[in-house]
Amino acid sequence: MMAAPAWKISGQYYETCSCDFVCPCIPGLLAVKPTKGSCTFAMAFQIERGNYGNVSLDGLGFILLGLTPQEMGKGNWSVGLLADDRASAEQRDAIAAIASGSAGGPIAALSGLIGKFLGVESAPIRFERNGMRWSVQASTFLDMSAEGAKGLNPAAAEPLWHENTGHPAADRFALAHASRSHIHALGLSWDDVSGKNNGQYAPFSWKSV
Repeated sequence: MMAAPAWKISGQYYETCSCDFVCPCIPGLLAVKPTKGSCTFAMAFQIERGNYGNVSLDGLGFILLGLTPQEMGKGNWSVGLLADDRASAEQRDAIAAIASGSAGGPIAALSGLIGKFLGVESAPIRFERNGMRWSVQASTFLDMSAEGAKGLNPAAAEPLWHENTGHPAADRFALAHASRSHIHALGLSWDDVSGKNNGQYAPFSWKSV
């Protein structure tokens, strides 16, 4: 089997999940139950610059969708991928290799927790950002939005930050209140407009080694 080529991608990461704000899974070291018993999540990545060997990934996006049925550290996750429909077959294969962890990088560390791969769908992915407010849409598959969470200072220009997280997307990310989360893709279904669910976002930078 040929080794995967060297690769690197960077850009912006956005996530909502079905846990109440703030998601307990990271401070609980993946050993605590999600606040609703299980957790449905969407992790969206807007690639600003990137390449997989000689294949450019500039300007593309992808979204990891998943369900963890119990404490995250117990595994048996179901995970699938939405790939940018503007990607060529070669680019789509590269994104799938990165997002699955088969090409190494941060997601590879989670491979032992994933029990079922739900497949790959192509979709037009649209990212919108206005200060601390953001949204991600992917056809009828995904529609999520959130706003950065502030502390006690109402005039703060920056959100609250989670530091030294060990999260595969980013070690430091901003906390956010999800305003809506709709997932209907790859066998997953979740709708929430309560404004009580967790969100987070950050710049991200990944590479193969």
